[in-house]
Amino acid sequence: MAVDREAGIAASGIASWLRRTPFHPQWLMPSRAVDASIRECRGRVLDIGAADGWLASRLHEGAHYISVDYPVTAMGLYGTRPHVYADACCMPIADESIDAVACYEVMEHVSRPDDLLAEVARVLAPGGVAEFTMPFFYPIHDAPHDYQRWTRHGWARGLKQAGLDPESIEARGHSLHAAATTLCLGLAGPFHRGRPLALLVAAPVLMAVFPVVNLTAWIVAGLWPSWDAMSIGYRILARKPGA
Repeated sequence: MAVDREAGIAASGIASWLRRTPFHPQWLMPSRAVDASIRECRGRVLDIGAADGWLASRLHEGAHYISVDYPVTAMGLYGTRPHVYADACCMPIADESIDAVACYEVMEHVSRPDDLLAEVARVLAPGGVAEFTMPFFYPIHDAPHDYQRWTRHGWARGLKQAGLDPESIEARGHSLHAAATTLCLGLAGPFHRGRPLALLVAAPVLMAVFPVVNLTAWIVAGLWPSWDAMSIGYRILARKPGA
């Protein structure tokens, strides 16, 4: 058991080191990005599912940053203390009091996503903006709290039902990047929670395959058109009517 534990620690360290190289299965995943309407907002910015609060460093110095997260997630996963502990579907925030909302990689973990969109519409001031991201071609994660993947049509329906106007529903990542990432994760996935020694045995094969798949997809994607029906995820920008 001690050997397995030490091997697991070593494997985790190696994976972290390889994260930004083609030897990592998620090398082609889109990087974090924040729309200018959120970055340049000088009013109240609400970060729903704030995680470690990374968004705060991307905002204008005049913004009033407010982080919201669920207690189990904030303390259990990230060891952080957001400004507000709350269920995103029922937030203790006044109507029309927020100028911008950020909700990144959260919606797939919400059992009542339409209720969350309704809450965003409620707290946004007229003319306020909201940015969301959600994975599409991506494995189940943070189980058992992983409930859905929405297409662009699902997003359009949900926003309209909540009373929000979609300004853009953008596919994230080239379709070949999505295919390559799916293949790499499909190969690595069986070892994610397996015995560390089994991962060490498989590692040479994975380290040989990952760069071939990743670099091939990266090169060909520069020459081949993308197919937005097969994206790694979606980035959505919506606005509350008025003002």
